[in-house]
Amino acid sequence: MKSMKSVLDEIRGVKLKNCLWQLPGAAILAFGLYNVHSFADITEGGVLGLTLLLHHHFGISPSVSSLVMNFICYIFGFAVLGGGFVVYSAVSGLSFSLFYAIFEQFPPVWEGIADYPLVACVVGALFVGVGVGICVRFGGAPGGDDALSMGLAKLLKKVDIRWIYLVSDLIVLALSLTYIPVRKIAYSLCTVVISGQIIGIIQKAGKRGC
Repeated sequence: MKSMKSVLDEIRGVKLKNCLWQLPGAAILAFGLYNVHSFADITEGGVLGLTLLLHHHFGISPSVSSLVMNFICYIFGFAVLGGGFVVYSAVSGLSFSLFYAIFEQFPPVWEGIADYPLVACVVGALFVGVGVGICVRFGGAPGGDDALSMGLAKLLKKVDIRWIYLVSDLIVLALSLTYIPVRKIAYSLCTVVISGQIIGIIQKAGKRGC
């Protein structure tokens, strides 16, 4: 656990540029989840997948559920990781909820995308990968998964963070079988793999100067 002084020092070191970059990342992510994932029965792992699961079974808007779950993840992240990461993640998380709520007021851009699951799989992965990738590159995590996974990786020192991500994604995808056919879950798994690779590429490309 970091001391209060070190946490405050990290918060003081927060960059406005990094905060502003969370906005387009969150907007791209929200646009893709609303216009592709929610209409094509293509889901994601982690918190993003849980928001879609709750939306299907209980009619809870991702703009609400993501806010609650991300808040819990941020509290955990704050306790383990410190202040700087949590500030950027809070900006991206709140921005995602706002943008999703705005997009919900309009009809979907591609009404027939559900008829082309492979296209939906790839297009959805591009939106998630680019959106989350931008946020992660500048220190944030709109879905809260990064805060949760990084915190667990720090506590469970012998467990590689990649396995924590994979396990959480597989659990959510398994739960999603309650409303998504096995064939479409396969497309969802493909989406998770593609989006994860894109996030990694964008994150590595932005290691310098952020």
